Amino acid sequence: MYYSGVFSGCNSWFMVCFVAGRSSEMIEVVCNDRLGKKVRVKCNSEDTIGDLKKLIAAQTGTRWDKIVLKKWYTIFKDHVTLGDYEIHDGMNLELYYQ
Repeated sequence: MYYSGVFSGCNSWFMVCFVAGRSSEMIEVVCNDRLGKKVRVKCNSEDTIGDLKKLIAAQTGTRWDKIVLKKWYTIFKDHVTLGDYEIHDGMNLELYYQ
């Protein structure tokens, strides 16, 4: 979670940004491909989408780089963390193959 703030000092404006301390809580994400395969994966909220794809690939037997994860029309990028996408415990994601 990122926080930003603006404060004044000496007739100047400064922008301050810092990263809050993150907790590494275990969450369970459910991925459904709507073809009969539903995968439940336990991971940390600070894991990346790429890490989640590798865990899904280990359970399904597909290559991790062929997996696409979506929620509605948002395609999740590999380098962004689950916490940044606000993926929480028990969330359902759409699983596609390319």
